[in-house]
Parts: sequence; structure tokens; C-alpha cells
Amino acid sequence: MEKSSGAAAGGSMPPPPPLHLDEFPFEGKKPIKNPFVPIGALVTAGVLTAGLVSFRYGNSRLGQKLMRARVIAQGATVALMMGSAYYYGDQIKLFKKGSSP
Repeated sequence: MEKSSGAAAGGSMPPPPPLHLDEFPFEGKKPIKNPFVPIGALVTAGVLTAGLVSFRYGNSRLGQKLMRARVIAQGATVALMMGSAYYYGDQIKLFKKGSSP
């Protein structure tokens, strides 16, 4: 038979210390928001929905055009995400070195 641990048997183990905000692992990084990314995601979802509806009603030509537009919108959204991560990543590095952005 295995012996159970003290915590499971009702032993008194101290609770873990609370996580304070000054000990946060991403200290110094502020969440930076790019308003174009959610807009791009909404445009992509809208074009996808319109394309699926057009396929549903039998208009395959329009559906194909909308699916191509969706790919372009999705690519632009990913490019915006990568570009803003690169740009703001450099800003955070400069800020950590002591320079103001």
C-alpha cells in the first residue's frame, strides 16, 4: 500500500504565497493594442460569411470571388499582426534600455 501525502491526509501545508503584480513575469511589457487587427478579423469573418451564404444560394462565381477576398483579408490581418508585433517589440526593447520611445 502507498502512503498518502500529508496534504491529502489532512496535514497542514501552508498555502502558496499570493502573486503580487510587481512580481508579474512580463514586467515592463504593456499590452499594446492595434485597432486594425480586430477590424481585419471582423472583415475576414464577414467576407467568409458572405461567401458561404452565396455558395448556399448557388452563386458559386460570387462565392469563389468572396473566398479569394477572404484569403487576402486574412493575409492582411496576419501581416498587420506581425508588423505591429515587430514595431512594438522594438519599442519595448528601447524602453527597457532607458530610451523613451
